[in-house]
Amino acid sequence: MADDEREQAVQAAIAGEMRLLDPEVRASPAQTLELLDSEFTEIGASGRRWDVQSILTAMSGSVSAESPVKVSELSGAVVAPGVVHVTYFADNQGRRVRRSSVWRLTERGWRMYFHQGTLAS
Repeated sequence: MADDEREQAVQAAIAGEMRLLDPEVRASPAQTLELLDSEFTEIGASGRRWDVQSILTAMSGSVSAESPVKVSELSGAVVAPGVVHVTYFADNQGRRVRRSSVWRLTERGWRMYFHQGTLAS
């Protein structure tokens, strides 16, 4: 995989990650589904395991006016052809969480396959 292809893959995954943090996207099940892999799973900062349906149910109560998440130390790396690992810190109203996501390229584009959040001090 050429360097420019790697960079494009990383940027596509990061763009998807940022869209999923957008309150308007989070409030829209259709927009959220465009970004989640059909086999998506998450281990939340609480330790709870989520799948596509449970995430959509939880996000349906989201208010588009919620405060934006502050992101820092954002980076991504291609770990295999068509697979990108994204890491960052997310700060939401003083709750700081280390985030890690695996994105994979599907026939429909880049989709989040796995996500984990771990509370950070």
